Amino acid sequence: MPTQKQLAQFAKLAIKLGINPSKGQPVVINAPVEAYAFVRLCVQEAYRLGSGKVSVYWSDNDLTRLDYENVATDQLKVVPNWRIERMKDDQEKGICRLSISSPDPDLLDGIDPFKIKTVSMENMKAAMPFQNYFMNNEGQWSIVAYPNVKWARKVFPDETDDQVAVDKLWDAILSASRVFDDMDVEDAWNQHNQTIHHHADLLNHYNFKSLHFKNKYGTDLTVGLIKDHIWCGGDEKSSKGVIFNANIPTEEVFTMPDRYHIDGTVVSTKPLNYNGQLIHRFKLTFKDGVVIDAVSDDNQIVLDQLLDSDQGSRSLGEVALISYDSPISNSGLLFYNTLFDENASCHLALGACYPTTVKGGETMSRDELYALGGNDSMNHEDFMFGSEDMSVVGTTYDGQTIEVFKDGNFCI
Repeated sequence: MPTQKQLAQFAKLAIKLGINPSKGQPVVINAPVEAYAFVRLCVQEAYRLGSGKVSVYWSDNDLTRLDYENVATDQLKVVPNWRIERMKDDQEKGICRLSISSPDPDLLDGIDPFKIKTVSMENMKAAMPFQNYFMNNEGQWSIVAYPNVKWARKVFPDETDDQVAVDKLWDAILSASRVFDDMDVEDAWNQHNQTIHHHADLLNHYNFKSLHFKNKYGTDLTVGLIKDHIWCGGDEKSSKGVIFNANIPTEEVFTMPDRYHIDGTVVSTKPLNYNGQLIHRFKLTFKDGVVIDAVSDDNQIVLDQLLDSDQGSRSLGEVALISYDSPISNSGLLFYNTLFDENASCHLALGACYPTTVKGGETMSRDELYALGGNDSMNHEDFMFGSEDMSVVGTTYDGQTIEVFKDGNFCI
C-alpha cells in the first residue's frame, strides 16, 4: 500500500494540479466506493485551497454488473430526470470535476452487446447537451486512477496474491503519475509540463498540413490537419484562465484532424476498452475522412457498435503523438485502461474534436467547428496505434516534408 505521504501527494496532484479549484468554486468528484479514504483526502485538499461545496457521486462496478444482469433493457436504458437536472445544475454553478477511474476491464464480458449499446446510446444522448462544457474547457476537469483487485489481476495475471497485485498496481499508477518519494509532486509536474510544451511549440512552429504514419504492423495512414490547428498538451487553461492538468498521467501532444482528409489504413497496437468490453486488435481503413472498412480479430460486434453510434464515430476528432521511449511504455505493462495505455503510444480518437485545438475554437458553435473540418459526435474514443518502429513525416503548406518520428520517437 502507498504511504500516507504518497497518498497526500497524490491527492495534492489530483486537486491542486489536476482540477485547481478557484476560491469558492464548487467541486464534483466522481469516485468508486473502494476509494473512500482517498476521496476524503481529496475533499480535504479542495477545502484547504478554498473551494466551494464538494459533492461526491459514488459508483460501484459490481452493482453496474448486477444491473446489466438483472434489469430489462427498456428499464435500464432510461436516464432519470434527476441525473439530467444534476448535470445541468452542476454546469450552471460552474463546477470543476475530478473523475477517479477504477475500471474492471472485463466488467461487462458476456453481457448481450445489443443491451450494452442500447443503454450506452441513451446515456450519451442525455449527456450530449453538456459535453462541450468540459471539452471546451469552460470548467476545469481531471482524471486520476485508483486500483482494484480485478483490474490489478488483469494487469498482473501471474500474481497469486490479490493484495500483492493491488500493491503492484499502486506502484505503477504512482510512478506513471510522477508521484516520487524524493521530489514534491508539484515540482515533478512543472518539469514534465515544460517538456510537453516544448514538443507542442515545435509542432506549432512547423504548422503541418498533414502527417503520414507508417509502421510494420500495417499502418499506412495520412491524417490531414485542420487549418489553424493548435498542438496542445500538458497543463492548459480554462476559459476563465485557470491552469489545470486534465489527464493524470499524460505524455501526449495532440491536435485536431481535418475530417475531410484522412486516408489509408491504421492498425491498433493495444486493446481498446469500450463500454466494459475489450477489442484487442483491429484495422480501420479511411477514405476521405470516413471509415469504410473495419475488421477486428476478436470483437467485431463491439467495434461495429462503436463505429455505428453516430455519423461522427466513423471519423477522427484527435491525433496524438507520444514517443515509444516514454515512462508508461518502458514499464512494459499493459493497463487495459485508455488513461494509461494511450500515454504509452501514439493514438487517434474516433468521435468529437476538442474545440481548443484550433485557433478561436473555444468561441465557435458545433456547426462552425464542423464547417471548418472538425468532427462532431457523442463519442470520443481513443485507440492506440503507436509502435517501436513508427515513422511520422509531416508535410507543410509549402510542400516541405519533415521527419517528426523515427523508430517510434520524436526526432525534431
